[in-house]
Formats: sequence, C-alpha cells, structure tokens
Amino acid sequence: MSDLTLTIACWSYDRVKPFLTGEVKIDGVEINLKKLWVQEVFRRMLGNKEFDASEMSLSAYISTLFTKEKPFVGIPVFLSRKFRLGYIFINSESGIKKPEDLKGRKVGIPEFRHTASVWIRGILEEKYGVPVESVTYVLGPMEREKSINKYYIYVPQLDSTEVYRKDIKIVKAPEGKVLSEMLAEGEIDALYHAQIPTTYYTTNKVKRLFDNYIEEDLKYYREEGIFPIMHLLVIRRDVYEKNRWLAKALYDAFLKAKEIAYEELRVTGVNTFMHPWLEYEMEKITKLMGKDYWPYGVKANRKTIDKFISYMYKQGLIPNKLEIEEVFAEEVLDT
Repeated sequence: MSDLTLTIACWSYDRVKPFLTGEVKIDGVEINLKKLWVQEVFRRMLGNKEFDASEMSLSAYISTLFTKEKPFVGIPVFLSRKFRLGYIFINSESGIKKPEDLKGRKVGIPEFRHTASVWIRGILEEKYGVPVESVTYVLGPMEREKSINKYYIYVPQLDSTEVYRKDIKIVKAPEGKVLSEMLAEGEIDALYHAQIPTTYYTTNKVKRLFDNYIEEDLKYYREEGIFPIMHLLVIRRDVYEKNRWLAKALYDAFLKAKEIAYEELRVTGVNTFMHPWLEYEMEKITKLMGKDYWPYGVKANRKTIDKFISYMYKQGLIPNKLEIEEVFAEEVLDT
C-alpha cells in the first residue's frame, strides 16, 4: 500500500474523537478529519464531492444509488442514530390529539426525502394508522437564518419534491415563510423535523404530538428491535475504486474509535461528561438494548436498513427496493 492522505468530513461526535486525539490511526493513511456541521457536510459532498469520505444522510445516499454515476460507496459505520417520535410537533389549537388526527392536515417538512421525516412517516403509517398519502406536505426552511445559530440551518440536500407516487401531495411554503412560525400561527397543523422548532420554546401554541415520546420510542424499539439510523459513512467512488482496501480499513478504524467512546461512557469514578446520572442512564440503556446498543456492521443492522429501504419505497422515494448487498462495499458485507 502506498501512503495516502484521506480527507473525512463529519460532525464532532464522541465516536470520532479518537481520530483527533491520535488514539486511532490507519496504517499508510494520513487522516485529515474536518469537523463540520452535518448539513454543510451533506451540501458540499452531494453538490461538489469535496471530501474523500464523509458522513451522509441515509436517505440521500440511498437515492444516489439510483443515479447513473452512483458517486458514493457506503460503509456500515452509522455515525448518527436517533429515535424520532419526539420530533413531531403540532399546533395546540389544531384539534390534533392523537396520531390519527393528522389525516387531512398540512404538515411541514424540510424536504420529502429528509431521513428523519422518512422514519416518522413510516412509523406513523405502520404503527399508528396514518397513511403517508393522507396529509399534505409543506416544504420549507424551519427558521429564519438571522435569528438562529448555524445548527438550526437546514439546507436541502437535493431538490427532491418529485416522487414516484402520484398520490403524495407536496407543496412549497409561501416565499418568505418559515415552518416554525407557520406552525405557531396555525398555517400548518404539524411539523416533522430532525430538530426542535424555536417556537416550541417561545410560544405555548407549539407542542409535541407525543408528550410521552420516550415511551412511544421504547414501544417501537421493543416491537421492532430498531434504533433508527440517520447517517452513515460513505467513500467517494473514485477513491474507493483506486483503494479497495480502504473500505475495511475505515470500518475497522471507526469501530475501534466507537469502542473507545464506549469506554469513556462507562467510567464511574468521575463525571467525564456533564451529566449527573450518566451511570444510571447507561445501566438502563444497556439492560434494554445490550452492551453494544449503537452497532456498526451489516449483520447487526440488516433489519434496520431493510426497514428504512422499505419505508423509502412505500413512500415513493425510490423506484424499487434494494438488497442490502447493493448498499455497502463488498469488502465489509460480512461485518
């Protein structure tokens, strides 16, 4: 192997910190890790392919597999996972009391292919009887950029207003409108997003659909055994084709970094993190989900990936289902 410099862009997770401290390295590779907010990473990688490897939205990556170029190759390193039933917000005067009340309503989303929205729509349809076609989706920015910090800015990954299903109703928010304000003002009835709207904190007109959202998330997990995946690691295809060994090398390195993050979470003598009852929370989580509750690899995540692909297909985002072997580099299929 020849020496290689690899630029990787992702958010500053505890599970990537060991690359920055030098605890994790790859023989023959100089890793240039760029800590960037996730939406900036997506925009720059999808738009200009600026990095050799990067974090990427799961829905965006799967969509690229249906393009002629197929510019990226997936590695089963899942940098972001999150339960999403706590991210359904409603107008308190809309009359929505339960999930079924969403039928026939206007629901704000950042884009139809948005990974968090795919999970929310899929779970609402499968578990709560809210068909994906039963609402009208209003696409728009959530906040006004001048009034927020950079972590609230959502830049659409690609123009994804067209879907393969003709019965899906999608409209764009009026020019100059933002979804958080539209929800507070009753111009939309609900909002599915990856973040909490600022109006949730500034007005009593915005609240969660599920006050007990953790219970609902746990119910989904107990029934399905799924901890939803949001983002994965991808390599630019041209980099991968020139260095096929990189797929397994990257997987192994990120796996080692995750194990180091686990070790820090399990420290009991001091508070490594600013959480007064972290040990208590860790005991609850591992009792329910197992010691490796944030698994990497294909085998441990097959059901979760299959479920997400099924949701994307049912929602008209992809023309046909993919086999999991089509999603990841062949060098890591047995992980």
